[in-house]
Amino acid sequence: MILFSTILKVNDSLKKDAFVQLVLEWNKTSKYKENIVPDVNWNGEYSKKFGNEKLSLEFVDYPEKQIMSVRHEKITDDAVVWDTDFVVNFEEKYIAIRLERTYREDALVMNGEFSTPHFITLLIEGGYLAEDYDLPVLRTPTIITDEKLATVSHVIEHKKEYQLPVIYVSKTLDNQEVVDTSWIASRLKGAAHVLVEKDKESCLECTRICNETREDFGAVRIYYPSESMTRKRFLYRSANGDSKARLEKVIKNIIQYWNSQRIGILYTWQGVNNAVLNSSLNEQITRYQEAESARLNAEKEIDQVYETFDEDLKKMQQKMEELTKTNEALALENSALRAKLNATEAMPIVYQGDEEDFYPDEIKDMVLGALDEALMNTEAATRRADVLEDILENNLYQHLSEKRKQRVKAMFKGYKNLSGAMKQELLELGLTISDDGKHYKFIYKDDPRYMVTIGKTPSDNRAGNNNAALINKIMM
Repeated sequence: MILFSTILKVNDSLKKDAFVQLVLEWNKTSKYKENIVPDVNWNGEYSKKFGNEKLSLEFVDYPEKQIMSVRHEKITDDAVVWDTDFVVNFEEKYIAIRLERTYREDALVMNGEFSTPHFITLLIEGGYLAEDYDLPVLRTPTIITDEKLATVSHVIEHKKEYQLPVIYVSKTLDNQEVVDTSWIASRLKGAAHVLVEKDKESCLECTRICNETREDFGAVRIYYPSESMTRKRFLYRSANGDSKARLEKVIKNIIQYWNSQRIGILYTWQGVNNAVLNSSLNEQITRYQEAESARLNAEKEIDQVYETFDEDLKKMQQKMEELTKTNEALALENSALRAKLNATEAMPIVYQGDEEDFYPDEIKDMVLGALDEALMNTEAATRRADVLEDILENNLYQHLSEKRKQRVKAMFKGYKNLSGAMKQELLELGLTISDDGKHYKFIYKDDPRYMVTIGKTPSDNRAGNNNAALINKIMM
């Protein structure tokens, strides 16, 4: 199961020896002591394996294509395999970085504290990564002012195809960040560029030229390298200002984007190993053919060559069979994942827009309520009725909105005045109450779109029912 994958452009300073030393430093300085492969003493060989069956670090060199591949493998006590792969093509000047683990049911859930590998930090600090057009690959955000207008224009109007997605963070009117840009840039190093406005005053020209960046209340936008990819927007809501949840949404979208990208076979550990094995096998076959032609003149000498070749050929064939089985297992894994994704009830029929839940499952409950109401008004034994029943049966309709409405009706039954107990219960439902002379003003979840005014002194016996109906209509 792929956990993370990215491919980055490198510059001329990343040679084979420098790459090997960088991998050795990454292994030696890991903050997880149980992941460090001990006694790694490099003697200059580019194809070598260190460690044991449970924890290993292996280098494979493919000089014909100027490619070098490294795998760090850890097998836990419960037989879960964790693989970290680095593949460098020194001719094309790209490095692929990939994290995988044995597929399990919980593999589809991304760890909320996930960060891209520390190896990318070593590449950045060593100055080995090339610029992505006019944007350097950093682990810190890039501050945007009108002086960087060209860069903003390139990103938003797709004038240049950047290799990495770009996260653009606009500040609020009081110049506050809606997410922690330093933290998100650190966690997504090598996976995305993070651009953040210095302040509103410094980005007036950016706003004029690229009106899409104008978000007076702050927003996070994701621009993907391909213009065909749908841009993502995460708006800031004062009523639901959980910046941590918004940050995790952004990170999840970036990781999912990279994990869905296809990369060349020679940028994978399996691909490089297969190529090296095929090259070695072809070399052995050539030697065999040469030996066969010489057999007529030196049968005694060729016997030894046969012996050596037979042993090598068996090893190669055994290794090829193992790799074939691995590829078949991966194919079965992908089929299982597709089946799981096709079966899971998390697969949406429609996608949620920019509105966010005021309480857990609010939007889902409203949609299911609308479907339930539509079903009651639909003739039975029709296609429309069957589809509506199927959706309602396969989703947990909890009647949350209806329960909240009933609470409001019960509170205002026989309403004479707004008691302390009523105020407390209204606050629990998310209503802010302010005194406006002869009236009370209610605002739902601090969102001025949802406001109701009621009199302090009821004019007749129906006032309570009318107040409840108005609140339920506007807010619930």
